[in-house]
Amino acid sequence: MSETVLIVGAGSGLSAAVARRFARDGSQIMLAARNVDKLASLAAETKAKVIGCDVAERASIDAMFASCDAGPGAPDIVVYNPSFRVRGPFLDLDPAAVKKTIEVSAYGGFLVAQQALRRMVPKGKGVLLLTGASASVKGYAQSAPFAMGKFALRGLAQSLAREFQPKNIHVAHFVIDGGIRSPGRDAPVDQPDALLEPDAIAESYFQVARQPRSAWSWEIELRPWVERF
Repeated sequence: MSETVLIVGAGSGLSAAVARRFARDGSQIMLAARNVDKLASLAAETKAKVIGCDVAERASIDAMFASCDAGPGAPDIVVYNPSFRVRGPFLDLDPAAVKKTIEVSAYGGFLVAQQALRRMVPKGKGVLLLTGASASVKGYAQSAPFAMGKFALRGLAQSLAREFQPKNIHVAHFVIDGGIRSPGRDAPVDQPDALLEPDAIAESYFQVARQPRSAWSWEIELRPWVERF
């Protein structure tokens, strides 16, 4: 199926796996990130267009979608995957770092969703996939900023699903409940299944994007089988 897929917050882990999965299906890939230099290899592999974007800046997101419009066109599928967090004892947190965490986790999701949906609604179709985490449903100690941002993103996803799924636009949120295997981060030898495989997560993204509209999911939880709930 020939579609355009915009992956916001692209990197070498989950985003790369998602890009490869959709590219394998014949989709045109667009990769957006603050640091586009790191995307050169992935872009060559997936024949993707690369766009610089800071999700905390409205003007940057507007420019990203304008670049999409200019070629290859407004995205049919948008994946929101940026991440930033600050941790530490609550009383010691830097308010500026907390603000950035919320901007990247939630406010950027709002900005991207608004621009994406403005393009999808007139077409009467589209898919918007938002990446959450364990922190979307569990506020851990010394991780208040990340919980604030991810709770907000989940609320945004649920609200958008209720408003736009009746317009034939599939909105779905993914709770990634566990660590993700990545370069430099591997599972312990005695616990080979302790981390989620990026390719396995990407397959779930792909399948949700292909769900028949008579049976849509608005949220999917993914965790290794050995992960505690």
